[in-house]
Amino acid sequence: MSLSHGREYLAIPGPSVVPDRVLNAMHVPSPNIYEGALVEMLPGLVGDLKAVARTRANLAIYIGNGHAAWEAALANVLARGDRVLVLVNGVFGLGWAGIAERLGAQVEIMDFGREAALDPARVAERLRRDQAGEIRAVLAVHVDTSTSIRADIAGLRAAIDAAGHGALFMVDAIASLGCNRVEMDAWGIDVLVAASQKGLMCPPGLGLVFFSDRAAQARARADCVTAYWDWAPRAAPEHFYQYFGGTAPVHGLLGLRAALDMIAEEGGIGAVWARHEKLARAIWAACDAWRAPDGLRMIVADPAARSHAVTALALPAPEATRLRQWCTDKAGVTLGIGLGMASPEDPGGDGFFRIGHMGHVNAHMVLGLLGAIEAGLEALDIAHGPGALAAAARVIAEA
Repeated sequence: MSLSHGREYLAIPGPSVVPDRVLNAMHVPSPNIYEGALVEMLPGLVGDLKAVARTRANLAIYIGNGHAAWEAALANVLARGDRVLVLVNGVFGLGWAGIAERLGAQVEIMDFGREAALDPARVAERLRRDQAGEIRAVLAVHVDTSTSIRADIAGLRAAIDAAGHGALFMVDAIASLGCNRVEMDAWGIDVLVAASQKGLMCPPGLGLVFFSDRAAQARARADCVTAYWDWAPRAAPEHFYQYFGGTAPVHGLLGLRAALDMIAEEGGIGAVWARHEKLARAIWAACDAWRAPDGLRMIVADPAARSHAVTALALPAPEATRLRQWCTDKAGVTLGIGLGMASPEDPGGDGFFRIGHMGHVNAHMVLGLLGAIEAGLEALDIAHGPGALAAAARVIAEA
């Protein structure tokens, strides 16, 4: 017998749950792309996106996913042969580095492992040694969903400044925008990359690149940019189609408008950050209670370095895969795979799984998710400690 029939819960770290309100906003005939409501909607939508990113910077919107936004951001600031320093905490830092390399950049990777946060002091030390200023950009992923590590972006900005270095500071906020606090202007970020399918509660398909005036000046020497990726006409369009390099992604925009309205109605981005933090702490409390010798543990030991959008966990292989499969088949809850965590001892990554808790998620969804996991641990006789659901409930009750 399966108890999975009914509405499934996709608890992977993106794409996240799309609210019915967003789906309904998209479920309309194609609108006029030349004049009328859609065209009139764009200035307000751009302004609201900037409010979510806490910036007055420029914004270019691309029809594409986060990888497209990675490439667009790099193409507009790099010339072939430029050196970039990429700070890595998981799969997605390496992925952004790979795109820079394919564009002809000299890529230097500073890997901090899969369980500890980026160290600003090491970054400052490396930049001080770059007396010639060869490093044109420093790239960092705010939240790498493969490990659930959250980088100290403000600390990294301070490290760059302490080194007296002029590199552009480029940040991937794909998994953090709309979940964790993101302060583009206050943190001195030159280029911020995001996408629609995580904290913004929309389907994949829209890539966002926010860029400062300083980054815009780097465009003059960039020789990687092509007509489609050029952010200049998108950020300051003379005509509506120039926002998108052609036909607008109309239904994605309608869904995004609904999602931004939901953020405003919740009380603004500050209220959204607070909700994500509280629900994340409830999940961590449950995971702490489940912890057992040679059993379940959170990948990131330091709460200050954990994402509020995703939690990565380890179990002795192959128990993580068994647990994921049980939750899907028996409880209708889909957990995330252990992405990028394979090793010679665990070539399939069967000792890791991830819980996505980003975007359209609330207390009863989190408590139901935790209940399904506990049922799976019981059913599969996986060692775990008691009291997880009570611990999570106490955190939520404090709200």
